[in-house]
Amino acid sequence: MTDLAVRVENLGKLYRIGQIVGYSTLRESLTNAVAAPFRLLRQTGDRRRETDSSCPPSSVSGPPSSVSGPPNTIWALKDVSFEVKRGEAVGIIGKNGSGKTTILKILSRITAPTEGCAEIYGRVGSLLEVGTGFHPELTGRENIYLNGAVIGMKKAEVERKFDEIVAFSEIEKFLDTPVKRYSSGMYVRLAFAVAAHLEPEILIVDEVLAVGDAAFQKKCLGKMGSAAREGRTVVFVSHNMGAILQLCSRAIVLREGKCMLDSDTSTAVSTYLGSVETTGNSAFFDVDPYKDVQITSMSVVSHDGNVIGMHPHTHSFCVLISYRVVKWRIGSYVCLDVFNDANIRLLWSSDVASVDEMLVERQPGLYEARITIPGMVLSPGRYYLTAAIYAPGRMEAFDAREKAISVEITDGGSLLSNFGIRPHAATMIPLSWKTKRLE
Repeated sequence: MTDLAVRVENLGKLYRIGQIVGYSTLRESLTNAVAAPFRLLRQTGDRRRETDSSCPPSSVSGPPSSVSGPPNTIWALKDVSFEVKRGEAVGIIGKNGSGKTTILKILSRITAPTEGCAEIYGRVGSLLEVGTGFHPELTGRENIYLNGAVIGMKKAEVERKFDEIVAFSEIEKFLDTPVKRYSSGMYVRLAFAVAAHLEPEILIVDEVLAVGDAAFQKKCLGKMGSAAREGRTVVFVSHNMGAILQLCSRAIVLREGKCMLDSDTSTAVSTYLGSVETTGNSAFFDVDPYKDVQITSMSVVSHDGNVIGMHPHTHSFCVLISYRVVKWRIGSYVCLDVFNDANIRLLWSSDVASVDEMLVERQPGLYEARITIPGMVLSPGRYYLTAAIYAPGRMEAFDAREKAISVEITDGGSLLSNFGIRPHAATMIPLSWKTKRLE
């Protein structure tokens, strides 16, 4: 028996976009009906002449097609190839529209590829969207048996796992209620419980788990982890990088329908986060010749100096503040403020730690302050950064750039963040400042 669970080779999926289907006339309908048998004979002859038979009967495959599709079409996937071994947990990550769900739909036999093939070696349990495989008119109890039959399980096997499924889903009270009356969270609870407990050899899960609450997400991740340790295969799509890092030993990065990288999870996540740049992570300001001290630029950077728009919360990053000094007033200082989306100041820090430092005069020139914000200080979310220079005897800042730049802090994989616990950072936390004169 092969040690492979999934083999994808040169997979491509072409979709038609913008097609408007109008009503046909009686003449067109009659013409199409008469011509249909002849088209069927021609297509049958074309298929018999095809010589490509590389995919076995158990695989999903599509006919070869040209590189550029017809007008009003788009390649959701193109030339994607990878293999997944038995017992391996593999994550698939990428921006929205990169083809992640399309791959899972092909692997789950929901749709057929346009070209290439996808081979599955084993029984598949999939959870791609809320209510997948459920009949809305049937009760939760009936849908458990229906799903078991769909993936090829006998009634006795389903009954053996029935109590575990109900206990895991925590919806015993509503088990005999038609699922069309379930909330999205109840749907997900029952759907995942069925998909995970009916002993599929390959478990395919999309981002649908995000619908559940934090406690249920934690339980699902634990269940998928135990499934992988028991030798079952897990293919997991998620935008939660913490979940990917925790569960998967390997990840595939998709970009515009193509495989950008297939590597270990840490490398793949770092590559993905580096490719998802956001605007507003650097700003430059015009010079005012009448100001004695002025901030000239701000940016968020990694430790190697690259401007970043997103960063995992478990790793430190830096903020650069450049400012020009024409005439320095004794007692002045530079400060940094960090605000969250609710406009609450979470951090405040300055470049002076004592009165003696405030008495040091700075010569005219261009300066750059590098402020390091440690990991595990800011929880996942978007933050807005303000830089200001205060002079003695002034209540307001001498120069300020309010919320000039922003940074998206992502889930870096810690237990606190991944399971929904959001610690609040203390204000005036001591940050590391390093200031140097550039000219």
